[in-house]
Amino acid sequence: MEKDADILGKYRSISNKLKKRFLKRPNIAEGSEQYGALAKGLQQQECPQYAAFCYLAQARCEHSLVNSAGEAQSLLDAARNFVTAENDSVGLKCPSFQEHITAAINCYGHAIRVHTENKNTSLAAALCLELGDVLQRLNKPGEAMAHFQRAAELQSQSPLDCLVSLGHVATCKIQCRDYDGALGVFTEMAYLAQESGGSGTTGQPLGAYCDIMVRCEITRVLLLMVLQPSPQRIRPEHAQTLEKYAWGTTDDNNTNHLLDDDMFLLLQSVVMACQSRDIEALHLLQKDMWPKLSPEQNNLLQLVITEISQPSGDSAL
Repeated sequence: MEKDADILGKYRSISNKLKKRFLKRPNIAEGSEQYGALAKGLQQQECPQYAAFCYLAQARCEHSLVNSAGEAQSLLDAARNFVTAENDSVGLKCPSFQEHITAAINCYGHAIRVHTENKNTSLAAALCLELGDVLQRLNKPGEAMAHFQRAAELQSQSPLDCLVSLGHVATCKIQCRDYDGALGVFTEMAYLAQESGGSGTTGQPLGAYCDIMVRCEITRVLLLMVLQPSPQRIRPEHAQTLEKYAWGTTDDNNTNHLLDDDMFLLLQSVVMACQSRDIEALHLLQKDMWPKLSPEQNNLLQLVITEISQPSGDSAL
């Protein structure tokens, strides 16, 4: 109790110095430094929520000084301390109204707005990604998705960064079981990677763009196997994807040789096994594909097998 009173007393002392008095202008810069020093001390004492409030007070001082960089940094420090406080509560399994993460989201949002207003879109996008990652780790993919999407919009002039952010959006959609939405995002990513990463001589995507297109191709096929759309409802671009894996297709149609021949044949076999509902073949293919797929893709393949195994044959979607 005594320590809490001491902290509150220091905070009030700094605040009182900043009050306007007759013929005396408060030293806002000094107040900002003192709030920052108090916040750092509270961090060392493992009191992140109190440190966050001090950083918020420092941000208000920086705003008064028209120091947008300092304001954004103080807001970010406050947000990160609120996140630490939320993680501590979750780790201790304390009942709460999640007030710390709500405060963190507000601080991140304010910092993003400050960067955006000052045309620092790359910094704003980085904070959107950081906030999305925080929410994803707290098992809130639906909320994280909006921030990853915002990051992608801010990175529209940087295709590779935009593709990475869209990949996070697609992952969140899969976690939310929005498989049709995820399929749409991966299709958008494939078009963007092809358009932005193509070589001037061959037209084939290079480097990281090639890796992204391979991820999109494999994941789109698996999502289509999960959704099992009827011929009447399948979209033309998705029908075109499946046609490449139809029985009798050769590696000449191997997505312009983005996939190695082994992976192409394995995917083709998965499509054929799903169409014939051959569970034994799918289990055998799963063993061969498991080391070649990402954890996300392996989970989708397992979901495909689960859906095909249902006696009714009805998809859960």
